[in-house]
Amino acid sequence: MAVVTIRQLLDSGVHFGHQTRRWNPKMKRFIFTERSGIYIIDLQQSLGYIDKAYDFVKDTVAHGGTILFVGTKKQAQESIAEQATRVGQPFVNQRWLGGLLTNFTTVSKRLARMKELEELDFEGTTSGFTKKELLIKKRELDKLHKSLGGIRNLSKTPSALWVVDTKKEHLAIDEAKKLGIPVIGILDTNCDPDEVQYPIPGNDDAIRSVSLLTRIIADAAAEGLIERHQKPEAEGNVSAVEPLAEWEAELLQAQTPEQSSPETAKVDAATAEAEEVSEVVEAVSAEATDEAATESAADAEAAEAAAPEVAEAEVAAPEAADPEVVEAEAPEAAEAETAAPEAAEAAAESK
Repeated sequence: MAVVTIRQLLDSGVHFGHQTRRWNPKMKRFIFTERSGIYIIDLQQSLGYIDKAYDFVKDTVAHGGTILFVGTKKQAQESIAEQATRVGQPFVNQRWLGGLLTNFTTVSKRLARMKELEELDFEGTTSGFTKKELLIKKRELDKLHKSLGGIRNLSKTPSALWVVDTKKEHLAIDEAKKLGIPVIGILDTNCDPDEVQYPIPGNDDAIRSVSLLTRIIADAAAEGLIERHQKPEAEGNVSAVEPLAEWEAELLQAQTPEQSSPETAKVDAATAEAEEVSEVVEAVSAEATDEAATESAADAEAAEAAAPEVAEAEVAAPEAADPEVVEAEAPEAAEAETAAPEAAEAAAESK
């Protein structure tokens, strides 16, 4: 089953590429057609590559790995921070610091410095520093939060990178290439597909497109995290021995036992569907019964209302057939026939 549909990709504008004059010939195999000077990306291929990237991310996280979300362009900053935080993965949504991966030892020292400054009491007077010194340290902490806040819990180099714009984040891709870290990235029509191990052809400029694809990668990480902690310790799972982080525990607590079992989920879905169908059938039957009862009551009321009229008609019929009444009306009719010629003669004489 696909993790996303073509309709969702179309609604998010994933199929829009760059202008025809701004393209990389290596992306020709991912282009469906050209319209109004803009290349249209083949979403059928995008679906296949999305499934491959989804499976890779899920397996990587399931085996104890981490995915570093990278997106420093304005269209991606919010979704990168939101989705990475949701699944407890590190992220970089501000400027990429040179040597973040290749010189991770120095970066680790800066992370330790940031955590040290966080323990200071900037509001109280028990820190032992003057106001000016506290102000300087507060500015340093803010700067560290902005540049390293997303990777504060990163204790080693990540297992893979999720990159939104491969051209803009070329420094991150170069460092990952040197260390042999696989990269999953969105490839627009102006990108080089050879730089990415798990490409996803799509629009890397639209906010909705970036948000949709980033959410899919985050969902894969969440599914891998759940699968990681469902494996028994006998399989050699690292996380089975290590204690859970707070965000991992919260994510696993939100996953009920019924939801964690695919077979149970299928049975529950089938049961729910059957119950829904039975409820609809019962509702239709009850509605039909009510309509029949209403029609029967209406027929009974109409019959009761018509009964007196029928009785009056039956009473009137014998009176009309009574001979005495007919004989009494006969002379009157004869007098009317006699009076008619007399009235005509009187009218002629008057003329």
